[in-house]
Amino acid sequence: MTLVEVVMATGIIALTGAGVISSINYGLCIMKIARENQRATQIMVEKVEAIRLYNWDQVTNAAFIPDSFTAKYDPTSNLGTTYYGTMSVTAPAFSGTTPNYSANMRQFNVSLTWTNAGLRHARSLSTFVGQNGVQNYVY
Repeated sequence: MTLVEVVMATGIIALTGAGVISSINYGLCIMKIARENQRATQIMVEKVEAIRLYNWDQVTNAAFIPDSFTAKYDPTSNLGTTYYGTMSVTAPAFSGTTPNYSANMRQFNVSLTWTNAGLRHARSLSTFVGQNGVQNYVY
């Protein structure tokens, strides 16, 4: 009877250990995805905050703002995930009627894509910039 009990106990411990290890592995995977999402948001906000400080001539100059860019997960090293981004400047797309101030506004769209473990991820962020916006208040 003792041998049967030892085999059963070993099986239960092995099954429990496998469950604990897979739970830890899943948690680490989720944390990596959360970090990559956080970094993607940080990159997009960084681009948008820079755009908000441009003057109106720079905002309306299509050649001034780059169409695409790349950023690394860790900017100080060449390791980690590479983010591929695009930026576009368009006239604002208001639903319904077009307000009379739409000529004094531009919509910025920043999009990022990256690949993690064979899965493609994408995030985007949009903002508006006005001709008489915050860029006029930089001191």
